[in-house]
Amino acid sequence: MSNDRGHKVAIRIMDKEYLVGCPEGAEDELLTSADFLDKKMREIRDAGKVLGLERVAVMTALNLSHELLKSKAEHQEKFDERIQKLNKKIDSSLAITEKTDLNE
Repeated sequence: MSNDRGHKVAIRIMDKEYLVGCPEGAEDELLTSADFLDKKMREIRDAGKVLGLERVAVMTALNLSHELLKSKAEHQEKFDERIQKLNKKIDSSLAITEKTDLNE
């Protein structure tokens, strides 16, 4: 199974087995992801507010999407703050350099 498409790996989510295509060498990442998804789906199911595997899957997908988008926004905000700080340092250094050049 050395083709570019990888091979099938069996994963278990909510006591159901699925065969999923997986690139060679990425099996551990796939299994870790499947375990994480299984845990999140069980948390939602065990909360008792959602019944049915499909609804649990949709609610889990919505929750994970929300968390991902929130995390991306927080990272972007931190990145923007860092850029602003660097710009201020550059401006300050340029101002000092210009002042020094004028005094010479």
